[in-house]
Amino acid sequence: MPFTKYTNLDFDQIKTSIKDYLRANSTFTDFDFEGSNFSVLIDTLAYNTYITAFNSNMVVNESFLDSATLRENVVSLARNIGYTPRSRTASKAQISFNVTAPSNTQTLTLKAGIVCVGNVNDTSYTFAVPENITANVVSGIASFNNITIYQGSFLTKQFEYDGSLDQRFILNNSLLTHQL
Repeated sequence: MPFTKYTNLDFDQIKTSIKDYLRANSTFTDFDFEGSNFSVLIDTLAYNTYITAFNSNMVVNESFLDSATLRENVVSLARNIGYTPRSRTASKAQISFNVTAPSNTQTLTLKAGIVCVGNVNDTSYTFAVPENITANVVSGIASFNNITIYQGSFLTKQFEYDGSLDQRFILNNSLLTHQL
């Protein structure tokens, strides 16, 4: 059978190619391939060829930077040309603000979590701090200077590692809009 007959990924065309090949063989010239148990074997061969061709196509696509879709493959290919991609990071900003405190307070603490919500072009952006920040109160005013805030919601999730190699840690959070 010529190699060119297996260059497609269509199951029916692969099945037809196998039948044509068997009909061309002198042993099977008058054989009925449609209504016999032999049809099941041909379907199995065609399915196996189809799956192998599909997997080969995917492997070849992941071997090139232009067509790779899995991040780990893109990172690996980029390293071959001397580039090390960075992971995604949240947007961040530095802010300063003052808070008027009650007269008998010596310190004020900005708790870890959401600090502010901004709105640009009808889109809301939430900013948070990952840790508590304490400022001294001087003359009734607490000054928080050059505080780094990060876009997104600050979340905490605890996991217990059981020592197995196939343990999964699921981040079940409705705030996550896409998978990282």
